[in-house]
Amino acid sequence: QVQLVESGGGLVQAGESLRLSCEVSGRTFGRSALGWFRQAPGKEREFVAGISRTGTSTNYADSVKGRFTIFRDNAKNTVYLQMNSLKPEDTAVYYCAADVRYSLHAVGTERNEYDYWGQGTQVTVSS
Repeated sequence: QVQLVESGGGLVQAGESLRLSCEVSGRTFGRSALGWFRQAPGKEREFVAGISRTGTSTNYADSVKGRFTIFRDNAKNTVYLQMNSLKPEDTAVYYCAADVRYSLHAVGTERNEYDYWGQGTQVTVSS
């Protein structure tokens, strides 16, 4: 069974940084592209960042480009989201997700491309 457990959320001030982690149990980590999504109150869950199976391809939402970085450590079965220069509009519950796929370099950006989800971690950015 595949489980994803996020950690690292919290309350920060605008301009500060946070690093989210997501540990993936089970045998699918190496066969999965990984992504981070977020959902603010009253809004749809949206794509934030994704990384391919090999880690050589990444994709970001326009709203976080240049501020967020996604990377993975295959030895630790963990994917990270480094978030810098945080803004109040980044406030949301952040979810990691795994997309088991054949392609080594593709990165999905749609919710329905992802097979497994974590339970989420709250990020709150105060102004």
